[in-house]
Amino acid sequence: MHLFISAGEPSGDQHAAQLVNEIRQRRGEIRVSGFGGPELAAAGQEQLFRLTDMAVMGIMAVLPLIFKFYRLYREAAEFLKKERPDAVLLVDFPGFNWWIAAAAKRAGVPVYFYCPPQLWAWASWRIRKVRKFVDCILSVLPFEAQWYRDQKIDVEYVGHPFFDEVAAHTLDPWTLQALESQETRKLAVLPGSRKQEVQRNFPLMLKVLTQLHHKHPDVRFPVACYKAWHRDRCAELVAELAPTLPIDLYVGRTSEVIETADCCFMVSGSVSLELLARRKPAVVVYRAGAVMGFLARLMIRCKYMTLPNLIAGRAVMPEFPCYRAYGAHVDKMIDTLDSWLTDDLALARSQREISELADSVVQAGGLARAAETLLRRMETGQAIEMRVPAARRPAA
Repeated sequence: MHLFISAGEPSGDQHAAQLVNEIRQRRGEIRVSGFGGPELAAAGQEQLFRLTDMAVMGIMAVLPLIFKFYRLYREAAEFLKKERPDAVLLVDFPGFNWWIAAAAKRAGVPVYFYCPPQLWAWASWRIRKVRKFVDCILSVLPFEAQWYRDQKIDVEYVGHPFFDEVAAHTLDPWTLQALESQETRKLAVLPGSRKQEVQRNFPLMLKVLTQLHHKHPDVRFPVACYKAWHRDRCAELVAELAPTLPIDLYVGRTSEVIETADCCFMVSGSVSLELLARRKPAVVVYRAGAVMGFLARLMIRCKYMTLPNLIAGRAVMPEFPCYRAYGAHVDKMIDTLDSWLTDDLALARSQREISELADSVVQAGGLARAAETLLRRMETGQAIEMRVPAARRPAA
């Protein structure tokens, strides 16, 4: 049995690797190939290319890479035609993965989308791509699964892998001890997993933290860095913009930083689900360029962008998308975080809201259900209604 996986985001690489490990517990002989990152490589994926190195957002960031993406698409198309895997599994990263889906369908290989793009939030018209190129959606959110059903798409709800990862993750005792030995309150800072996110958002976050520090000089700011590069860049920005802030940088210790924090300040992303699972209040920011902001205002169909807010239908995590001028947003972010650090009752109310939402949606077992669903469909050919489209490439 041969499974081709394409995952381009660091979080998608992590989810896909965990899924591969679940599959290998059931079918140890399965061959896994495709695109991914270090986590999938460690799980035994035969990588055509380390796609997570090209994880960027926004038109201006993608344009310089378009020819490289095209070359990778051509390489994948040739590989799929020659090797004919039993299935292609796409994980998020829709701009590029639509190309992979089209190539797979031309090669007669069934396509599954795991952790699918949030079309219900920002691009509902792209449902036609799902109908044309995807055999089955493996949905990770219950309302998302219902949305796809309403669109007459074959979908199975399996549950979000983040909840399994949080439940299975053993917190590092040395890091916990180091954090807890600082007998002060802590505001965890989560500046994102992409280089571009750190570059855009961390200076803005430092601006907020500097003003908070004047109000609360006893509070420390542990920063959860995804990789060593993020730590180095964050250290440079701290030295340049806020050298006196009580900041501690941690690499690969996001869970420990979240667990020991009183509240959090994060860049919008899937880590919001770990905050939900760990029941931590957070203020959410995302800073994008003017072009991205203009397109977002045209495209976004939902009031909220952060997943816990979308699930709840209200702002359980106050969020502040900053596209151009952001002075008013800075003031509001400071006010919210200041209220949590000043008023224990205000913090407790936010913690209660998060906990009530977590009680209703946080459920482990999603990885096992995804593995079993995918294997069942691969073995029985359940998803194969071979809709081989004309040889046209989708727009990125």
